[in-house]
Amino acid sequence: MLKYIKHNLETIDGVAIYPIISLLLFLGVFLTMLFFVFKMKKSNIDEVSQLPLDSNSINLNEDE
Repeated sequence: MLKYIKHNLETIDGVAIYPIISLLLFLGVFLTMLFFVFKMKKSNIDEVSQLPLDSNSINLNEDE
């Protein structure tokens, strides 16, 4: 099965650029999210971490 895919990909000119582009895109998104997480205020992180446990929050999906 893999040899069919490998053969088809070898016939495409410039196919080696796609893994490089995908790696750079992944690293860009990952590093951007890492930057935003480290720049967040401690109070915001504490507030967001308590959201799943907060019993006073409004559940809009629940029919009352």
